[in-house]
Amino acid sequence: MAKLVLIFASLSGAIAVGLGAFGAHALKSKLERFGNLNTYNTAVQYHFYHTLALLFIGFLLTKYSNQWLTISSYSMMLGILIFSGSLYVLAITNIKWLGAITPIGGLGFIGGWIFLALAIWQIKF
Repeated sequence: MAKLVLIFASLSGAIAVGLGAFGAHALKSKLERFGNLNTYNTAVQYHFYHTLALLFIGFLLTKYSNQWLTISSYSMMLGILIFSGSLYVLAITNIKWLGAITPIGGLGFIGGWIFLALAIWQIKF
């Protein structure tokens, strides 16, 4: 499980950097025209913050076998895909109804942090 999480986080980091650069350069005028530059930037920020959290969780998984760490990693991955993914698509296409699914990804992030706390509570350091 640790290897999967670390690979996902590594690729997620590369994608976050790439999408951030793409948005800042190639898409900037389109995002400004739609008024969605802040939305896009929020997607990149949350994508990157939670990628770093996933790296941390992945490293914990190399040392500790804990169900809450596993659930936390899935929640974070789901959050990245749904929260940031829906905001990326919304910002680029201006399809506003996608904002309705974004909170599902936010719940994934919140759950991920709560499950991480439960894991850390249980781990004997």
